[in-house]
Amino acid sequence: MLTDPARPLKEADAAAAAADQADTPHVSIVLPCYNEEDHLLLELQRITKAMDESGYSYELLAVDDASTDGTLKVIQEAELEFPHLRAIAFRRNGGAGTVRRIGSQMARGEIVVWTDADMTYPNERIPELVRLLDEDRSIDQVVGARTTEEGSHKILRVPAKWVVRKIAEKLAGQRIPDLNSGLRAMRRDIALPYLRLLPPGFSCVTTITLAFLSNQHDISYLPIDYAKRAGKSKFRFVKDAYRYILQVLRMVMYFNPLKVLMPLALWLIGIGIAKGVFDMVTHPVRFAVNTVLIFITGLLIASLALLADLIVRSRQD
Repeated sequence: MLTDPARPLKEADAAAAAADQADTPHVSIVLPCYNEEDHLLLELQRITKAMDESGYSYELLAVDDASTDGTLKVIQEAELEFPHLRAIAFRRNGGAGTVRRIGSQMARGEIVVWTDADMTYPNERIPELVRLLDEDRSIDQVVGARTTEEGSHKILRVPAKWVVRKIAEKLAGQRIPDLNSGLRAMRRDIALPYLRLLPPGFSCVTTITLAFLSNQHDISYLPIDYAKRAGKSKFRFVKDAYRYILQVLRMVMYFNPLKVLMPLALWLIGIGIAKGVFDMVTHPVRFAVNTVLIFITGLLIASLALLADLIVRSRQD
């Protein structure tokens, strides 16, 4: 009787592949950590307890973003206690966006969860976000939509965030209950192409929201409570609010530049025409210089909008 000498190798490869698949977690939680030593252990305990009770296979990627306190030591000691915890250390500070980008690229799970380590988000509800994705394959991302605002600079922050959110809703063409929540779960294969667009700072969550919405990936919103943060806030109102607005415009320009540029162009062209009619009535056979400038500016912006749209549509990403 003849035997296939390659058969044992094939069976061994199949067994290895099956074992590797069995070790692959369903959920990967990316947790940026920067100067969180006082409360980080409580947050790690809360997340692992919720995930252990949920029955989901998971990994918890705790990334120390070059903290100047004992955060890294807390993570390394906790790694010995929690078998699903992986400690990752950055040599230099990269920002929350960089942590989430690299953490998501390193993740092995089908679903990637983003959250914070400052005790603000109800991380015990992470399994609920994952369950929504598992139960409805048409949803690509679930966002924890905050029902309250407990951050620093609350008096200025609330109206500023409302304005930015309304701008984003107008440009994205749909309602967005929470534009920049830090608690969200998404399908990793859908998110991977957009990770390169993430800025290093806090506006990374705004970016991934608009990237999904601009490409017709459905997002579901789960109402959550939002607690006052533990430790010192890293949010800087003027600097970060400016970045949020700039990032909203940048993302819509990246995916749909006509929504940003064409309305302005049409307004200028319309004003130029109306001003031209007025000039002809009041001063026959003579156009004012500002009339010509307004009209030509509108034409230039319209041309730029069409050219940008052509580039976007011919892009292969």
